[in-house]
Order: sequence, then structure tokens, then C-alpha cells
Amino acid sequence: MLILPTFALFRARPLVYVAFLLVLLCHPDALYAANRIEFTGATEERKDNIALYLSVFTPAQINKSARFKNRVANEIKQALRGHGYYQVRVVFEDATDGADYVLKARIIAGRSVFIDVADLQITGEAIRDPEFLALQQQKAPKQGDRMHHGHYEAYKKALLNLSHRKGYFDARFSRAELVVTPGDRRGKMHLHFESGPRYRFGDITFQGGQIREARLRSLLPFKSGDYYSAALLAKLSQNLANTLWFGSVDLIADPDNRKDGLLPLTIELQPATRNTVETGIGYATDVGARIKTNWFKPWVNDRGHSLSADLALSQREQNLETAYKFPLRDVANDYYQLSFGYKNTDVLNTDSTSYNLKGERHWLLSNQWQRTLSLRWLFEDYVQGDQRDTANLVLPGITFNRNRDSGGSMPLDADNYLLTVEAANTAWGSDTDFIRLYGRAGWIGSFSEDKRWLVRLDAGTILQEQISNIPPTLRFFAGGDSSLRGYGYQTIAPLNAKQELIGGLHLATINLEYQHRVKGDWWLALFTDYGSAWNDTPEWKRSVGIGARWASPVGPIRLDVAYGPDHEPNGRFRLHFTLGPEL
Repeated sequence: MLILPTFALFRARPLVYVAFLLVLLCHPDALYAANRIEFTGATEERKDNIALYLSVFTPAQINKSARFKNRVANEIKQALRGHGYYQVRVVFEDATDGADYVLKARIIAGRSVFIDVADLQITGEAIRDPEFLALQQQKAPKQGDRMHHGHYEAYKKALLNLSHRKGYFDARFSRAELVVTPGDRRGKMHLHFESGPRYRFGDITFQGGQIREARLRSLLPFKSGDYYSAALLAKLSQNLANTLWFGSVDLIADPDNRKDGLLPLTIELQPATRNTVETGIGYATDVGARIKTNWFKPWVNDRGHSLSADLALSQREQNLETAYKFPLRDVANDYYQLSFGYKNTDVLNTDSTSYNLKGERHWLLSNQWQRTLSLRWLFEDYVQGDQRDTANLVLPGITFNRNRDSGGSMPLDADNYLLTVEAANTAWGSDTDFIRLYGRAGWIGSFSEDKRWLVRLDAGTILQEQISNIPPTLRFFAGGDSSLRGYGYQTIAPLNAKQELIGGLHLATINLEYQHRVKGDWWLALFTDYGSAWNDTPEWKRSVGIGARWASPVGPIRLDVAYGPDHEPNGRFRLHFTLGPEL
């Protein structure tokens, strides 16, 4: 009921009540904002389905008339019919909650109808297809089940989706009906699925693009005459995208073009931008402010060779690396690469200029490990502590690595493995003899979506008696953002008589971290680090700390406050800021 204000009150505050009346005229639902329907007698998914059906009524429509109650009862019965309840009664009660009207509905669902006859048939070539047989076994309604329209429709949809994914483009239902006898609680389900033949890939045509067709065809995970599969098309799209040769890839396999059991495929390609340049400015406590520039030429010629150059400049380190890539059959994972690198380092007691020329052969193994054989020439002119020297080394090597994660800026599950072995020997032109081994392993796991843990291990050793025979870029140092937090960058290593860092022959560090989501993309971290770099006997260093993590669009950003109790002469707090992958 709408009660208008008295004339006296209207005169006292005319503008207020004029505004009030205008609001009511423009928004009449405001008068009924709290009117509602409450129901009992339904549980689980049936309750949700009833609520969905009743959501068609607005508060302004809810009233105590018999006509409205009949509409509500019909909606409830329709909602429950989909769950196999065909003898539903609804008892209404009018109630109020203050000035609000509440329509209470007590639902008496009765007993459900069960499936007496489950006549579900698959004919055509799909009758021998293992995926259709598995779908029928796992998803098809069975005799004795409660008649559930949702399960019936879901099974129909699953059959059609699978047929489209696997190339049964003539698939149809020759019979699809439900027959229900509510009185004796029995229902008959008839669903006859005729798959027809499974189509195969027909002619495969490439259009556009700048790469030789023979090289493009090597990326095909299928050939003409193979059975059609949407999964294989997705694999082809991924293969083409991984080459970085193309700005766009469009696969056209229109079922309307099928003929004589074959479906032609047209692959339309647009070349990628010939040159791309990316520049960024960042900061990390290890090396300070830095500028990075990357130039990439995704294709140099019609064989798909590529060229790249990376420049990184900071106060402590300056690094330039160029690479020329010769792809083989698996363009992204099977290739040769020739690279040249220049690096200048001025960190604490290390002053080094090095040049690298390296040839590599990359393979992706069947177990998803990447194997790399390499041969590099290293020349280094350096001062390390009180030692001034040069190194001229020829280093054959082998590397195995594998990276996996569940996706996202901060994945809930990930692992990373790396093992590298290099050897120098005077027999092939090196200044000295040694074998260098380095390994790294990291794991990320989760207890829930809001609780993550991280473990990272680093270890290395050089089989050589004298550290002075090894150039600084190959010696081991610990300390810093990705090593032992609470200590400076590369400040943990053996010292000479002048207390200058000289680096070590051995390395071992471990990082343990627990992270808890505070809100959204923000996390709180607790961590401890332990390790050392040494020649004869390790002097183990420890650290503990607390940090913040932000899963930014460009990768995780980490801010840590760490305490190193073994920092000499006294324990010391240190701030660490980093951007990039956690493993």
C-alpha cells in the first residue's frame, strides 16, 4: 500500500516529497523491493533448478492472487520434471515480513520416475570407435536410473560434440524421445545415434606465407588420407604458431566442403613482422638499474632461419648476445644454433671481459626433455682478487633440461630441471684440463589455491685442483636475489690472503619458501635459504626472511626482506627486489 504524505507535511517539505514521488513513478519496483518467494521441500541440485525457474519473477510481480500462485506452481513443476518428478504438489501460504509480502511454497515432490527402458543405440562407423564406446559406458543413462532430462540432454550433446571433433560430419539422431508414464513411475528413453562414416583429411593446401612449402609440410602432424581430428588441427595450429614465422594462421576445414569421405584443408598464412624490437627498463638489487633491448628477425629466408640479438646494460654487468638459428623438422625444438656473446663484469673483486662463440644442436626427446650438444670457444681477460690472467678454452658440452608448469604468472604446480656438463682439455686447444658440472632443480606445489610452496636446489663442481686455473665466469659464487638472500650478490665464496673473493670449485644452495595469498594477486612469503661456495671446506650460510609477491601481467614481482645471521662481522638485514620466473 502506498501512503501519501499529508498536506501539512507536504507544505512543510514540498521539494523532498516531490522528489520522493518522482522516484516512485520512475522506479515502481522500489515499492516491492523486498517481496519474495520462499520454498521448502527441495534439496541439492533440484533446489538450484527451482530457484533458476523462479528467477523470472520480479519483486513487483509477486502477489497473493490465485493466478500468480498458479504460475509459480507451474514453474516449480516444470523445474522438477527435468529431474524426474512428475507428481508434484505445491501448497502456498501467505506471510509478511514487516511491510514485505512473502509467498511461501511447500513442495511435495512425490516419488520420482525411473528409467524402465533405456533404448540407447549407436550405429555407423562410430560403433567401433573406442572413444564413443567409452562415452557410452561412462555417460549414457542406464535402466533403473532416475529419469533426469539434464543427463539425457548432456549425453546427446556429448555424442554430437565428439562426432564433430572426430570427423563424423553426417551424424544425426534418427530417434530421440522420452516417454513418461507418471502414474506407474516408469519412463522410456529412446535415443538412436547414427554416426555415418568418419571423414578423412583431403587435399592440404597452403596459401600465403613466405616459407618453403616443404618446410611447412614438415610441421603437419597428419597427412592427406588420415582420419580427421580437431585435436590434430589444434596441434598443427600450435606448430605453426611456435615457429614465430607468421602473424596470423587460419585453418579452413569447412564440413560443407566434404565430398566422397574427404574434407579438404586450406591453411591461410600471413607473414610475421620482419623485425621486432623490444626495450625495457628494470631494477634488481643484484645488478641495480638495467636497460634491456631485444631485436628479433623471425625469418631471414624461405627456409625459416632466424636471427636475434639481446643487449642488457647495468652498472655491474654489460652483456650482448646474438644468435642465428637453423630449424630442422621440429622447428621449435629440433634445430642448430650459432651464437656469439660478449660480457663485461665489474662486481666486487671481479673485473672480467669475456667472448663466447658457440655452436649448438637441440633435440626434444620423447620424454619431453630437451637435449643440447654444444661446442664453444671462450676467451676471458680478467682480474679476480689479486690474480690477473687470461683464459682460452674450447669446451664441448651437453645439457639436459625440462620445464613444466600449470600455467599463469604464479602457477600452482611446476618443476624445472637443468644439468650441464662441459669439459676442457689441452688436447683440443684449451689452456687447462677440467670438467665442470652444474645442476639446478626446482619445484612449486600447492596445498590449496591460496597456499603455495617452493623448493629450489643449485649444485655444481669443477674437477680441477687449482681454482686459479679457472676463469671467473666458470667459478662458483653464492649470494643474491636468486641464491642466498640476506647476502650481497656473489659475496659468498672463498677469500685470498687479502680477504678478496676468488670464487669456488664447489657450490650447493637450497631455498625453501611458503606463500599465502593475501588478496587477489598478492601473496605473503616466508622463506629460508642455506648454502655455500667453497674450495676445500664449506662455510655454510643461513638466512630467513619475509616477502611480498605480486602476480603481475609481466610475471611475478618479488620484494624480500632477509636476515643473514652468518653475515660477518654481525648479522645483517638486506632488501631484495626481483622480477621474473621463480624457478
